[in-house]
Amino acid sequence: MPQEKPDLRSLSEPVRFKRALTLVLMTLVLPGSAQIVAGSKRAGRYAWRVVAGLIAIIVFFILLGLIWRSGTINLLARPGTLRIVQVGLIVLAIGWAALFIDAYRLGQPLTLERNHRLTTSILDGLMVLVVAGALIYASTIVNTQRDLVASIFGNGQKSKAEHGRYNVLLLGGDSGADRIGTRPDSITLASIDADTGRTVLIGLPRNLAKVPFPAGTAMAKQFPDGFQWKNCGAECLINAVYTYASNHKDLFPGDPNPGVTATRQAVQAVTGLKVNYFVLIDLAGFRDLLDAVGGITLDIGKRVPIGGGSSPIKGYIEAGKDRHLDGYHALWFARSRAESSDYERMARQKCVMSAMLNQLSPQTVLTKFQGIAKASKQVVQTDIPAGELGTFTDLALDAKKLPVSSFSAVPPLIHTGDPDFELIRTKVAEAIGKSEALDKAGSGGDGKKPSTPSSSTSKPTTGTTKKPSKTSSPSNSPTKPATGVDDVASICKA
Repeated sequence: MPQEKPDLRSLSEPVRFKRALTLVLMTLVLPGSAQIVAGSKRAGRYAWRVVAGLIAIIVFFILLGLIWRSGTINLLARPGTLRIVQVGLIVLAIGWAALFIDAYRLGQPLTLERNHRLTTSILDGLMVLVVAGALIYASTIVNTQRDLVASIFGNGQKSKAEHGRYNVLLLGGDSGADRIGTRPDSITLASIDADTGRTVLIGLPRNLAKVPFPAGTAMAKQFPDGFQWKNCGAECLINAVYTYASNHKDLFPGDPNPGVTATRQAVQAVTGLKVNYFVLIDLAGFRDLLDAVGGITLDIGKRVPIGGGSSPIKGYIEAGKDRHLDGYHALWFARSRAESSDYERMARQKCVMSAMLNQLSPQTVLTKFQGIAKASKQVVQTDIPAGELGTFTDLALDAKKLPVSSFSAVPPLIHTGDPDFELIRTKVAEAIGKSEALDKAGSGGDGKKPSTPSSSTSKPTTGTTKKPSKTSSPSNSPTKPATGVDDVASICKA
């Protein structure tokens, strides 16, 4: 039992009042110090040991993060680790609250005048609410993070970087009542340097025809001359690969997501790059995610219709610099087809991706985490394993510091109705080579990787050589055609 201090009635009332306030504030600054001074020294020392242990753990992870950032994030992002942290925060909240209550008791409030006793009670109650409440709220955030990791990042197979790069397939799909990404509306391959995070966005138009598949796959056997069949017409496009594979699951026995598998295979054959992982984004739900982060700011070169196609145009997103867009308007900016071409729309989508990468700060994530997590679970599917979360978070932090470059396989360079896939693979290799050359130049000429990608990077996956591409111009060309290797920032300027 705590050893009580002698009765303090011999002290003047103002002194007793100051003493009571001091004990409460001491508990705020250093938990257990009030007990060391006026109560059970054993309890106070125990509290100090807990505080010292927590400080040591925090310092350890800070130092580990400075030495090995990706590994530290991986460790902290594990559901098991997050569960331990969640329980620890709840226990800490209860223990700290108990110390505040004991500090209030040690101040002998019954010996104080009414107003002073009320002031002390209010201060102590406020401290309990603020400190314990903050810790409980932190525990709910940790629990949300654990739930998010478990629901999105499952137990997928870890995929090693190919020639020093991670290639992540980004699919954006319209969702119906029960279909997410049934026909991808946006197909982009993000090729990320595994050392620096420098990223090249490779855009494939949804109307790319006759796409091949890697030799030996079920789709290559089904379509030896590319994705086409008799009387298929305009439906033989790369964005229909997902639907075809989903409707022919017998070609993919045991595969829970044949649509993604077939699309991934097509992208590998078209670009010549191994696809390590995919991320499937529901574009309709993407609006909620953008709202959760507070929207994005863009330079808009020409006004973009809201609506169009099978529905009337409801309005326009007007041109201008530093235009702030909420989720609704940012989504229409990315997906609108009216009064523009698919290729211009692809450029706008890259601008949205780049804006999210550059504008989504750690502060935004922390302050709006609950909304982001809720939206993300409804928006994102991926096969990136939970154990790789730290690796890609680390690369994303590095990528924020570097310009993003891009290549899009669009007219006039590529005739989408009869593409030259050898030319596409050559241009993809050139884009990656230019990106890697920037890192080599930045390292003073002694970078880890050569300035051009390995010859296997641009090797045709199918071994098929197409005739030179035909040149054609879209009916409504982009403001800045993305037919070469571009800095994304340059094509996103008003």
